[in-house]
Amino acid sequence: MPRVHKVAVQQGNILNQPMIDKLKPGMTRAQVAYIMGRPVMINTFDPDRWDYVFTIEVPGQFNESTRMSLFFENDVLTHFSGDMAPSTAKSGETTTGTE
Repeated sequence: MPRVHKVAVQQGNILNQPMIDKLKPGMTRAQVAYIMGRPVMINTFDPDRWDYVFTIEVPGQFNESTRMSLFFENDVLTHFSGDMAPSTAKSGETTTGTE
C-alpha cells in the first residue's frame, strides 16, 4: 500500500532562543521589529502589546506551540513574557535549551 506524505504545517512568527537573547528593555519598536519581525496578529485593543505565536504540526508525529508577549510604554520595550526566557549563559558557554 502506498504511504501518504504528511506535510509539516508552520504558522506565525518563528521564535528562537537567539532572538529572545537579543531583546533588552529600552529597545525601540523598530529595534524589536528588526530582531523579531512584526507580529502576524495585531492586538487592536492594546497597541502597546505585541503577541507572537509560532505553531508547527507534523501530523501523527508532534504538535508544538510557542508564545511570547512583548510590552511597550512610550514606544520603548519595558518587558516581555512567554514560553521562552533570555538564556543565562555567560559568553563562551552554550545552552541546550532543555533546562
